Amino acid sequence: MRVGLVGLGRMGSALVPHLVRGCRALVVWNRSAEKYAAAAAAGARVAGSLREVVDSSDIVLSILFDDDAVTEVYLGPDGLLAYECPGRIFVEMSTIKPSTIHSIAKVAGSLHASVVDAPVSGTVGPAREGKLLVLAGGSPQDIARVTPALSLFARRVVHLGSTGSGTSMKLAMQLPLYVYWQALGEALSIGKASGLALSDMLALIADSPAAVAMLSSKIPVLLDEDEQVAFALSAAHKDLKVIAETGRSLGLPVSCASAAVTAYGAAAQAGWGDRDVARLVAFMMEARPALAGVTGSPWNAPDLK
Repeated sequence: MRVGLVGLGRMGSALVPHLVRGCRALVVWNRSAEKYAAAAAAGARVAGSLREVVDSSDIVLSILFDDDAVTEVYLGPDGLLAYECPGRIFVEMSTIKPSTIHSIAKVAGSLHASVVDAPVSGTVGPAREGKLLVLAGGSPQDIARVTPALSLFARRVVHLGSTGSGTSMKLAMQLPLYVYWQALGEALSIGKASGLALSDMLALIADSPAAVAMLSSKIPVLLDEDEQVAFALSAAHKDLKVIAETGRSLGLPVSCASAAVTAYGAAAQAGWGDRDVARLVAFMMEARPALAGVTGSPWNAPDLK
């Protein structure tokens, strides 16, 4: 396999060693050059342009921050789809709107190329271990063709349906987790105001049906004993806006997503955006003054002012 990788953020960089070991050749491109040194040291070749990535690859993976970045990289004047590229498969792994995937796939089809959407469940740790869960959408033939590349860093590749279905599944999976951190922050605030110790509450919740699978591993983060960032709070805020906008476009109320957008947005505005997503819990416990002025915030209710 000749593989291209576009995007060397936290997740993209974590995939490079797996792809170098498993591919005949790996070429990488990033919008800023400071990430190239580590990728080159791992054995990847740095491309001078997106066209070089396409010309040098049979499969092009991309993992970028948001819809704007994806649209620019694919549909910009010097983007991945600015040239004829028959037979290429583009695997878009970012967490974005299904409508963006469909737009890209339409242009790719006109160039006799195809698009698979394959966002992942898992953060940097599972990515480094090669244990991501890939949620894939596309034709059976295209999924079969890209699965060997995806399997280099995945514990499982799940084909969910046509192009766009992987992205829709990713949004559905992320919302409950994001809302969980918000709800946990509110719950612990009640306990704290009642005189309970944070460490005791976390230990008991982790040992109860109220725990999500990752809670135990996040307790050091919640107790401010571990500053590692597996997934940034600002990225979660971006995802939540995508989830809320997608839900509204489908005529759904998405009230939980809307409330979470407010809380995560307030945390980002307060300077917490670069912290781990689980730190929203601490923000919720400390946040009444910060949230009081945010439009739509539950902290604006008369009995909470």
